[in-house]
Amino acid sequence: MKTLKILALAVVLCIGQITIAQEMNFNEVVTQNPTAEEDLKVVADYLDALVNNNLDKAKSLLADDFSGSGPSDGDSETKEDVIENWTQIHKLRTNQNNEYVVNTWRVLSGEYEGDWVSIWGTYSFTENDTDINLPYHLTAKVEDGKIQNSIIYYNSLAVAQKMGYELTPTEKD
Repeated sequence: MKTLKILALAVVLCIGQITIAQEMNFNEVVTQNPTAEEDLKVVADYLDALVNNNLDKAKSLLADDFSGSGPSDGDSETKEDVIENWTQIHKLRTNQNNEYVVNTWRVLSGEYEGDWVSIWGTYSFTENDTDINLPYHLTAKVEDGKIQNSIIYYNSLAVAQKMGYELTPTEKD
């Protein structure tokens, strides 16, 4: 009987969520970005500056209070962290290339309100005589011509394995 009550409650909650989601029209939450060209250029210039070791330009395209996250849960970086990380990357990597497509939209309300740019691409490079192709997805919020925050997703384990690392579980006592 207890299981039946829990199941009934779960069904009611799911129906409620579906009803709320159906009441909101996509166009009530998301619309075209009126500053699309400018925002796309900011993010494209930023990515090109990173890959081409123009870190002063990359830094100038990040807001002072920039916050980045990803690829793993809990990963975060500041503006200074980004520049330091890419300074180290350029000491190790050659043959860097970045190919991508972009899209943009404006969120009208809520936690994600603002103008967003989405990048779907492949970053390739050579490190330790190993050629790496890294598919990734980056989403960045642009405000006043600067990247305010971003989140990036990519498979860091695949890169590590391509470079010869192995994943081994810890031994249990």
